[in-house]
Amino acid sequence: MEEKRMNSLVKWTLILFVLASIILNIVLIGIHSSRAPKCSAQRVHPLRRKHDERSAVFADLSREEYLQVQQFMLKQNNLEISTNQISKPSDNFLFLIDLSVPKKADVLAYLDRNGAKPTREATVVVFYGAKGYIKEYVVGPLPNPTYVNDVTMERYHKELPISARTVTIGEYNLLFQFLGDVFTKLGKIMKESFDMGPDKQLNAFEQMPRGVRTGDRKTWISFFRDMSGMYIHPVGFEVLVDHQSVNASEWKVEMLLYNGQYFDSIDALKDKYDKDLVKKIVYKESPDYGSLKPRNKPLQVGPQLFNAEGKRYSVSNNHVVYMDWSFAFGLSALTGMRVFDVRFNDERIVYELSVQEAMSVYGSVTPGMILTKFLDSSIGIGRFAHELVRGVDCPYEASYVDTYRYIDVPKPVRFRNSICIFEHNMGQPLRRHFSDFFHHSYGGMVNSALVFRTITAIGNYDYMWDFIFYQSGSVEAKVHATGYISSSYLVDGALRHGHQVAEKVLGNIHTHFINFKVDLDVLGVKNFFQTKDMEYVNVSLPWMPDHYAMVPQLVEKQLKTEKEAALRYDTKTPRYLHISSNKTNRWGHQRSYRLQVFSFTGDNLPESQAEERAMSWARYKVAITKHKDGEQTSSSLYSQNDIWSPAVDFSKYIEDNESIEDEDLVAWVTTGFLHIPHSEDIPNTVTVGNGGGVLLRPHNYFDMDPSIHSADSVYLSPGSEDSCDSNRMACLAQETCSPVLEPFTYEGFNGVMKFEDWV
Repeated sequence: MEEKRMNSLVKWTLILFVLASIILNIVLIGIHSSRAPKCSAQRVHPLRRKHDERSAVFADLSREEYLQVQQFMLKQNNLEISTNQISKPSDNFLFLIDLSVPKKADVLAYLDRNGAKPTREATVVVFYGAKGYIKEYVVGPLPNPTYVNDVTMERYHKELPISARTVTIGEYNLLFQFLGDVFTKLGKIMKESFDMGPDKQLNAFEQMPRGVRTGDRKTWISFFRDMSGMYIHPVGFEVLVDHQSVNASEWKVEMLLYNGQYFDSIDALKDKYDKDLVKKIVYKESPDYGSLKPRNKPLQVGPQLFNAEGKRYSVSNNHVVYMDWSFAFGLSALTGMRVFDVRFNDERIVYELSVQEAMSVYGSVTPGMILTKFLDSSIGIGRFAHELVRGVDCPYEASYVDTYRYIDVPKPVRFRNSICIFEHNMGQPLRRHFSDFFHHSYGGMVNSALVFRTITAIGNYDYMWDFIFYQSGSVEAKVHATGYISSSYLVDGALRHGHQVAEKVLGNIHTHFINFKVDLDVLGVKNFFQTKDMEYVNVSLPWMPDHYAMVPQLVEKQLKTEKEAALRYDTKTPRYLHISSNKTNRWGHQRSYRLQVFSFTGDNLPESQAEERAMSWARYKVAITKHKDGEQTSSSLYSQNDIWSPAVDFSKYIEDNESIEDEDLVAWVTTGFLHIPHSEDIPNTVTVGNGGGVLLRPHNYFDMDPSIHSADSVYLSPGSEDSCDSNRMACLAQETCSPVLEPFTYEGFNGVMKFEDWV
């Protein structure tokens, strides 16, 4: 009986404990809810700037415009363009449709002087496989085009051979079928060396350029295990394929490499393998060291950004306003991210800031890497801007923008959330001072800036492109690299070209060069290029004439011609580089913007090499040229596959040596880094330390730092520490709120071309 009473008592005690816990949790939730209301999803304070619908002059083509241009081109019977969904090299194939950026003078007349709106047009690229050449057309006006003009000679002053075309999905389809036949003929070797069979395959990665002279289309193709991060799983087998003919039946294997040994034919490799005259690769299962799956289960979410009083910026169509800034934006399929008509306090600072090219030169002893020089705009930098992952690629609460592209596809493709825009606390004060000795006070300001971002995954490498707008009037363009390194199979002599990073895997040394176009308009289009630096001079002291001291002094120069202003990487560069106006600030100094380049590039390819002309922009840290509509880009779609006779040779922009005094000037800025891969690049290269960029900083442009007018400023004085009047941080505890978040979604894998779709 006593035992029953004890059990009953324990039972009721537990029930009361559970009820008390539930009540306490409800109370705590209520208290927490009252302390942490949901943040406002709406903007609390009005925007300082209004959107400008005229920004549409720079807008990328819409889906409807792409379709209008496509249908118009297909109806031009005289152009004989194929309607095949996936092209063959012998087809006349409509490869690219993109915005044709209007002439600058026409745009400025429209924006600044109430001129006529520039005609909206598209650039169209057609690969005439059946005729042996490439054509570029301008189609317009949009919408509802009525004309198509051949502009090939006007833009490039030469005909474009069909061999200069990039490899299309249709050509890849045929290449994979061709390689399948090679694997079948080498079935025994493939099985014994790589465990390859009906249910297992090897993945291909190509060397570029495709040969050693104009007209070549002979590609060394390296093979890798079909595993996560395939680029760091080389197997030691490479094939040289001659696919120069537009007729795939004429393609052939010219050479093979197996475990460091070359063979002239498939039969020669088979014969020596069967006679044990080669050092055989014996298949061994490889650990999955390239996987990016977490090794440990995530336990908690890291710090997150949220907007307590709604976003302080606004995006409308292709126009952004933020604090004192406004700009238009776009995303070219070939060159990637770009902004136009960048204004601060309604004054245009930059007409165009854009990515131009991303280039890498590799070192190796094996053919798949020994000649490799990647020129990514020839593949399409913006083409590979896929959906950004909320909370990782960009803050969870960022604004996301969809883009459309038409490049090597049967219809325009939507890339959801491929651009993100967000205001970011940069993690340090923009400025501050603590007065210790006199007038005790503290003044400071958080460095909140607007970030405009996209990330492009071009093969093995992912490039994160950022344009950052600071409240001090500065703009920064920068890039960070991540993704996978390219690797090769470790053979004798390979360690001269990198470090071993896994079993039989060499991480190959390579350069990263990035080119930006910076069309600064400082108080108009009549500007000058100036340099400033320091030098020590030996001066006598005014109060002790017989005593001397070395004292730094300012050295200023104004450069007059394009050749003077082509500042090579292999020479000492002045530390201050300015685009300036002839107008002065309050103190009599020319108002200017400084180009501050952050870079630790490797050496550019020697100019004695024929391929260097296609990347001649990389000779210069900064090159200043007179603006010309015919000098729109520093590289081209055709540079990769006709690297020996490039359609655009940037050095020719400088050869005419025009005056750059009181002219509309463009700065071409090269940045980047040398990458010597190391074990910490496995599984994946991190962004930390792997990047470069250029900062555009006001220099005597304002009479004082414009951020002094920002409402983000904080000021403390003795006795006012708790006041909210000039310190919003003091009230933060009462105003804290929890963010209103959208559910996480990701659709980036929808529509991605799979290997099995190609064969």
